[in-house]
Order: sequence, then C-alpha cells, then structure tokens
Amino acid sequence: MRIPISTKLITVTILILVLATGTITLISSSYFETKSSEQVDIANLESAAAKAKEIENIISSFVDKTRVSASLLMKGTMSQTATKDDFDFSFTKDKNFIALEVLKLDGNAVETVVRRVKEDALKPYALNSSYFTNLRAWQKFPIRSVAQGNIELKNATYPKAPAMVTIGIPLVKDSTGRITHIALADVALAPLQKPFTDPSERTQYLTDRQGELIAHKDEHKAMARWNMQKNPIVAKAMTHKSPQFQTKFIDPETEKSYFGAAIKTSYGVNVISQTSEEIILEVSREVKRRAIFVAGSAISMSIFFIFLFSMTLTSPIEKLADLINLVSKGNFDVKARAKVRSKDEVGDLAEAFDHMTEGLKERDKVKSLFSKFHGSSVAEDLISKDIGVGGQNKDVVVFFSDIRGFTAFSEKRSPEEVVEMLNEYFGVMVQIINRNGGVVDKFIGDAIMAVWGAPKSSERDAHNAVRACLEMRKALESLNEARIARNQPPINIGMGLHAGQAISGTIGSDERMEYTVIGNTVNTASRIEASTKAFGADLLISDTVFEKIGEDFKVELAGAAEVKGRSEALKMFKVRGYRADDGTMVDVKTAYSDYEAEAADKVKIKDAA
Repeated sequence: MRIPISTKLITVTILILVLATGTITLISSSYFETKSSEQVDIANLESAAAKAKEIENIISSFVDKTRVSASLLMKGTMSQTATKDDFDFSFTKDKNFIALEVLKLDGNAVETVVRRVKEDALKPYALNSSYFTNLRAWQKFPIRSVAQGNIELKNATYPKAPAMVTIGIPLVKDSTGRITHIALADVALAPLQKPFTDPSERTQYLTDRQGELIAHKDEHKAMARWNMQKNPIVAKAMTHKSPQFQTKFIDPETEKSYFGAAIKTSYGVNVISQTSEEIILEVSREVKRRAIFVAGSAISMSIFFIFLFSMTLTSPIEKLADLINLVSKGNFDVKARAKVRSKDEVGDLAEAFDHMTEGLKERDKVKSLFSKFHGSSVAEDLISKDIGVGGQNKDVVVFFSDIRGFTAFSEKRSPEEVVEMLNEYFGVMVQIINRNGGVVDKFIGDAIMAVWGAPKSSERDAHNAVRACLEMRKALESLNEARIARNQPPINIGMGLHAGQAISGTIGSDERMEYTVIGNTVNTASRIEASTKAFGADLLISDTVFEKIGEDFKVELAGAAEVKGRSEALKMFKVRGYRADDGTMVDVKTAYSDYEAEAADKVKIKDAA
C-alpha cells in the first residue's frame, strides 16, 4: 500500500507533540561550567606543552642542520667530493632549506662571508639571491642578539615571496670566546606551521621574542607576520619569568574572554594555546539541553518513534543523494529503483531518476565522441543548438603548422614509425593549443590546422594564439631532446598565423557534415606557414595579427612575399619573445626556431628595395 510522505510527517508530528507534554526536569549547569573551565585550563596547558615539545624538536633539527651546513660552507673546500656530498645532503637536498648565509662580525661591522641560495625556490616568484639583502633590512633581524650567543627566529614571509622563517645561530668563536661568525638560514615556514593546523576548538600559535607571529592556526595571520604584543597573554609571555603559565584574558581583537596557556621554549619563542569562554559555555548549554531531553520519558518515547519513521523517509532520500553525487562525477550506470524500493513519492522519484540518467548517458556519449573529433568547445556548441548545414562570418585567428622534410622522413621509415612520431608530436602540440583556448580544426597529414575565435571568441584570441605558438616552440625543443636520446632524428616545424574574417560552421550535406572554418583567411594562413621555409623561421605572423597583439610580444619584420592567391605582397613578422608581467621582454629561442632558408612552392620573397 502506498503511504504518502505527508501522512508520515503528520503522524510523526502528532507523536512528538503528545509525548512532549510530559514533565521536563531542569538541571543546573553551573557545576558543569566550573568543571569545564578547569578541564579547559588543563587541556590548554597540556596542548601548549605538546606543541612546544614538537616545535623544540623541529627548531633543534633546523639548528643542527644549519650549523653543519654553515660549517661545511665555511671550509671553502667544496671541490672536495666528500665535503660537497655532505653539503648536498645537509642543505641542497633538504627541501626545507631555501638560503644559507654566513656573516662575519667585526665590532659593529657585519660582513657577508658566503651565501648559498636555492634559485629554484625563488623562480616562481621572479626573485633572485639579491632578495635576501633587502629581506634582512625589512625584517630587522636581531643579529646582535645572535652575536651574544642566542639563537633567534624571525618570520621572513613577505608578499610575492616564499613563506619562510629565518634562524640565526652562533657559528665560530675566537680564542677569547667572542663570537666572530654567525649563520643565518632561511627555511620553509611549513614545518613550523603544520603543528598548528590541527582541527580543534582551541586557537594555537607561535610568537618570537618580540611578539610577532611565526605560525598560527589561521595561516594568513602568520603569513602577514601579525604583531601580537597588545594581546594580554602574549605580552605576559614576553616578560614572564616562568617558562609556563595559565591565565584568563580578554582578546583586544575580538573583545571576547579566553582561557589561555603559554609555554616558552628554550629558543625564546612562545607557544600559546587559548580557548574561548563562549565555547565552554556553549558546551554547558548543550549539556543542559541534553539533560532536559533525557529527563522527559515522553520525549524519550518520541525519539524512538521519530527514529523509526525517519528511517523510512530519510534512508531512500540519502541513497538518491549518493546516486546524484555519482552521476555528477560522470557515472551514469546507476540504477536508483533497484536501491530505493519505497512505494511512495520517493519511489516515483527513483524511477524518474533512472530515466534521466539514461538520457544523460546518451548525451555524454555523443558529447565525448564530438569532443574527440572537434574539441570540447565545438562539441558544446553543436550540442547546444540544432545541427544543420550553414555557418556565420566571424573574426578568427587561423593557425597552420607543418613538419619540415616529412615526405623524405616518411619514405625512409615504416608506416608504424611514421604514425608513432606523428602521434607523439600531435599529442604535445594539441594539448598546448587546447590549453590556450584554441580549437584543432583538422589534421592534414603532418599538418595541423587550428582556429581561435570559433565557435567562441575572445578579445585575447590573437594573444592566446601567439602565446600557444611560443609554447609549441619550447615544447618542440623538449620533444627533440627526447627523440635524440632515443637515437631518433630531431624535427623542424613551420607555423603560420593570420587573422581575419572566415565562415565558421558546418559544411557538407544532411548525411555527412564537418565543422570547420573556410575563406580567404584560412588560405592566407596556409600560405604564411609555407613562407616559413623561405624565410628560415619556425613562426611567421601576418600584419593583421601583429596589429592585434600590439606591444605584448617581441616582433621583428621578416619581410614581404608574394603568395599564391593574393594579388599584393604579404608582409610577415617573426615573433622572438613576449612581454613578462614586470614589463621586460623575454626571448623565446631554441635551436630549432631558425634554420637555413630555402625555396618554397607558391612563395616568392619580395626584394627589400
């Protein structure tokens, strides 16, 4: 018999109202609040102590590695294999170390003796080793304190730079016991930040001697190097003689009351653990609610009946929710009716769900097939509207590329070798085109035809197309390195770009269609690619592309040539590089970007005169 969901809900509601009329006993929670506060105090101290021990071990490990690496660096015998291997093990191969510097102290003068920086760690931020000269001035590292024998830590994290912490240690003493050399190591902040990211109701953080954050549960505060001197517990930790204490205070930032504990490590940094009094009271209130809930026998009975009814209602819905999650991930082979047997509206929903997944499965199959032949953007465009023969005029950027000497290469090798080479080459280049917003229109033997601006256009189509060509230039270099390593000959390619109007759409008949772009712009792009052979360059762009990219790329005039299909000579340009975010021009040149010019069919270079 079919039971509607509304009937179930009404039945459950009536049972709750009837049973909830029983006697409810109020239980005092003041005793629990007091005990909760005491337990939180103890838990804060234990948590801070555990974190302090963990931080001690991490800093101790960094200090030992810094001392060993700095000593090896001081020896100046890095040409010795054993010493170099030791240094590589202790510094170079340790992913946490970013820079190591040895300073010489002579009275008030401080001189850098040697500095070693992992340039790879700075490249993502467009920085070099000179960054550390400015860093020392910014962070005002307490070098004099280190010179007095202390080990100092200072947050070295700044915007658009690696997240680091600087550790300073005494390194060398003279015969009188005076420290003459100290070592500064810049290490990744992550090992010190990690212990404070545990999910907990407590807020835990690490400060230096001046109250500046080194690590925090909210890593954004640590990255911003917040100064916590105005926080009462931090201010007390900076001056308190005891290595540990507990206190209740009001946070000036949130104006809320907290229970806190502080532990001072042997390295002078303080571990703070604090818990909001509001959280403690919330737990107390929750206990009070539970006590009232348990006190009513009628409520207890209602829970029992609600549980029985909710199982019949929520279980099928939860199963459907799980199935929806699977479908959202692309799994259309689920059968909802086999798992949901309810004879109500949920059962009807399961049947409708199965019909929907069948339709989605067919649609996904068609879309996947289209994507493999035309690219995802073309497939989405075709699926989103009625398919028919026709097209529309669009501003596009057309790309052609060709492998130099492919005919001779094919004649000397088996078909399997040729196909293997083409698949490897196409796999690299197509990925770059797709990543930069282009659509591969077709493969013509060893040639690739791609287009930007169809079916979807963007103001950056020309920029994206030129950027893709430069990436293909670099990718070809890597591909050739792999081919040479396999004793295979390297390959050269020619690429041409032209911008203009073309007809974009489906051509053919009602029985056989092809999505493509056609027009004089396509033909001209093909002629430009053919001209690369005559100009001895791997990439040429037309003047229409040049006008669209402006000064964002490093371009030079290659010359003009008469090509088949055009009455006027076509002016073409070589692309040598691009403009970086900081405004500087970056050259993109490889051993395969220029080669000896030779005669090309259908192309006649026009004399400069």
